[in-house]
Amino acid sequence: MTAGRSFRDVFGIDCVVSARTPGRVNLMGDHTDYNDGFVLPTTIPQQTVVEAAPGNGMHEVYSATLDRMARFDTGALTDFARYVGGCIRVLERRGVRIPALRLRIASDVPVGAGLSSSAALEVATLRALDGLLGLGLDPEEVAHLAHRAEIEFAGVSCGIMDQMACSLGRMDRMLFLDTMTLERELLPLPADSELLIMHSGVPRSLAGSDYNRRRAECEAAVAMLGVQSLRMVDDPVAVDRLPSPLRERARHVITENRRVLAARNADAAAFGSLMTQSHASLRDDYAVSLPAIDALVAALLREPGVFGARLTGAGFGGCCVGLVRQGTAAATGYRVASCLGEVPSVIVPSRC
Repeated sequence: MTAGRSFRDVFGIDCVVSARTPGRVNLMGDHTDYNDGFVLPTTIPQQTVVEAAPGNGMHEVYSATLDRMARFDTGALTDFARYVGGCIRVLERRGVRIPALRLRIASDVPVGAGLSSSAALEVATLRALDGLLGLGLDPEEVAHLAHRAEIEFAGVSCGIMDQMACSLGRMDRMLFLDTMTLERELLPLPADSELLIMHSGVPRSLAGSDYNRRRAECEAAVAMLGVQSLRMVDDPVAVDRLPSPLRERARHVITENRRVLAARNADAAAFGSLMTQSHASLRDDYAVSLPAIDALVAALLREPGVFGARLTGAGFGGCCVGLVRQGTAAATGYRVASCLGEVPSVIVPSRC
């Protein structure tokens, strides 16, 4: 966890409450959540911590990670204040009176890595505000509020997977989530396996990527198919009549939903094969991979003991995740990093 300056160093007082939230890695089901589909994430050890106390005048938010202060009241939100201020404003829209706040953020969830650093910040902020103001928010409500903050103030038309995973996920379980009904189940990782997460070396920014365009393409496909959402279509052949690239976008969502459902009870070999198929679909049909990500996935798949690998998150940069034989993740990651030479980090979560 980044140390930076302490709450007392910055504000001259001690914090009143502190809340922490983990990042997440998605194992299967990317770009399905905003299509009412199925997802399968888990949380990672890296966390975001938000400390809070009442303030005076404007809201003051200090990022220990960036060693930077943001101040705002009713004006425009910029920088990391979009996420924190967005959470404040979605609460205010619900009639909650928010006093001037002093907040300190510290996080070791990598930014721009596809590991939900923004959702972790939003959920941690809402948890801190809940503790400070006694709002009585339950975890699902926190996820919904964080989701609104991301869409309305960070400018990303995301689904709810990230916020649900950060708010309701567990380090030792996969969260199977139906994003249409929000029915969920905590599942173990396949026996004798563990996760390996590696950064491609390419940072990612959803607000500046084609993420919103992909969502618009899915909405266009839905309109042409005459259905409520792509969740309503379970046969990939049904989208063959769509023009390109709507055909490919819809085909990815439909086949990805099938892969998530198949992965729920799969053994390590089958689960890994589904991950690798998912990457090919994200690369070829959804067009969100990059050469550096493809090279990293290929390098992982050449390693003994790797069951499967794929990009994780929305794509356009960030991390890949591999399912590997239990006890081999660290050694495999360092071998691949050494071989590629440009991959800056290896993250090995503890056994799920």
